[in-house]
Amino acid sequence: MKTRAMVATEPGVLEMREFPLPQIGDDDGILKLELIGICGSDPGIFKGKSARGKRPYPIILGHEIVGRIHQMGDAALKRHGLEIGDRVIVEYAFGCGFCGPCLSGNYTLCENFYTYGSMISCQDPPHLYGAYADYLYLHPRAMIHKIGEDISPEEGVMICAVMGNGVRWVRQMGDVGIGQPVAIIGPGQQGLAGAAVAKESGAGPIIMVGLSSDRQRLEMARRFGADHVIMADQEDVVARVSSLTDGAMAKLVMDVTGNPQGAITALSVAGLRSTIVLPGIYGANVEIPLALDKVVFNEIKLLGTFSHDRQAVEPAIKMTSKGKYPLAELVTHRLPLEDALKGLKLVAGEVPGENVMKVVLDPSL
Repeated sequence: MKTRAMVATEPGVLEMREFPLPQIGDDDGILKLELIGICGSDPGIFKGKSARGKRPYPIILGHEIVGRIHQMGDAALKRHGLEIGDRVIVEYAFGCGFCGPCLSGNYTLCENFYTYGSMISCQDPPHLYGAYADYLYLHPRAMIHKIGEDISPEEGVMICAVMGNGVRWVRQMGDVGIGQPVAIIGPGQQGLAGAAVAKESGAGPIIMVGLSSDRQRLEMARRFGADHVIMADQEDVVARVSSLTDGAMAKLVMDVTGNPQGAITALSVAGLRSTIVLPGIYGANVEIPLALDKVVFNEIKLLGTFSHDRQAVEPAIKMTSKGKYPLAELVTHRLPLEDALKGLKLVAGEVPGENVMKVVLDPSL
């Protein structure tokens, strides 16, 4: 049996290829994909951008993964508490298991880059290390989570790399607390997830900062827990945050814009002994002028953070299962697998006139 996969053969070149389904043993498996999210990082991966080493082309893109167990060895089924046909999500990273970061539990920072959809070539068997395909190979160390039938594929595809990121960045890394003012710069899906996690943590007020062109996203932010929204091109962000916090400014700030101005704005609204979380990817060679004296005199923490992990994904599943936040409504574009290139262009903002929030690929179309 063979499977289709969209392969980046070199930077900026995508083509459909077929691969044989791999033979599995007692500890691995195969996932039949239901939906694949096109992450905001995928266009950069596709074009060869990387701060973690050269991309090992050819690669199968895709690391936002939801599907059903198609085949799995008995040991793996027992270990994960699964049965054939169960709906699961799969984390982006799984790690080599032997490097320093992996041995210390930090598999998302694996020195050998064992991650789906970005840093493992599809040249050699078992080939299927990316989700722009009909099937995905489940490595023995793959981080697999059962989500059941009550969570839809549209919700499921948002858990790992959106809600899971929000839990890790805002709650676990940012250590947001009850009643603490929070400012989030950037009302995309990651910003909305951050707002929801802040709301679940009891923070407040929760302030979302965007631009007038983000009007629809800012309105959606209210449904994800934002108490106030600010259009940075229409009003003074610092003055407004000061007014909303009685001059204390934000205790936690997160910039998810990937734009240098976002980081500058984040520092401008941070209060005394606050924390600034910086998960946005600005570009390997981008230099950002920051007023670091403010960091020193106000004892501000700057935290770089990367991706989600098991400790974040599990509470993200519980949040999603409550149905409190309209995750499925974030899916604005649903495309067949062969239209992956169009999807990448949509996410990169290269298709004029489109209101893009979440683009997914559906192999059944």
